[in-house]
Amino acid sequence: MRDGKKIGIMGGTFNPIHFGHLKLAQCAQEQVGLDKVLFMPSGKSYMKRNVLAPPKRVNMVDLAIKDNPNFELSLIEVQKLGNTYTCETLETLTRSNPDTHYYFIIGADSLFQIEQWRYPERIFMLCTLVCAVRDDYDFDAIKKKGSNLAKSGADILYLNMPKMEISSSDIRKRVRNNMPIFEYVPFKVAEYIKEERLYYEEN
Repeated sequence: MRDGKKIGIMGGTFNPIHFGHLKLAQCAQEQVGLDKVLFMPSGKSYMKRNVLAPPKRVNMVDLAIKDNPNFELSLIEVQKLGNTYTCETLETLTRSNPDTHYYFIIGADSLFQIEQWRYPERIFMLCTLVCAVRDDYDFDAIKKKGSNLAKSGADILYLNMPKMEISSSDIRKRVRNNMPIFEYVPFKVAEYIKEERLYYEEN
């Protein structure tokens, strides 16, 4: 990766990845003018339990994004031993690419939780937050929260993001109930879930 680029980061468990994730990354790439978006499956998360093993989640992300030249799979977190923290990931990336500016893409829910993350001030120092604003959140409340975070050094951009009624937990539930998921995830991902018998029992 050449220096001087604007690189987005889509982090998450991707358990599984779905069209909502892909649409958010696309909106960020287009509205912010990002050169590339890194899809970064989490390794061992200190905030979430009972998550599918990393190799399966990585394979699903790879299947979902491999045909989009603006999207790239990053294994930086799944290859790390122990818990993974956003602040440490950003520090590693910045050391490797000191002239690249990173844009960390999040949903509005994460904006309200980010102060509970490990060393949020370091996150603010190392990237610009790109926040998806959806219909089910009060934009005034989001802006107020953003203003408060700005006092701690956060630089926040807001995306116009269409509301999409998709969640990974709902997809897992549909699989357990033998309901179709093709309208929620890319075809290759749906086929992989079926072939690997993923989520037929809650992990």
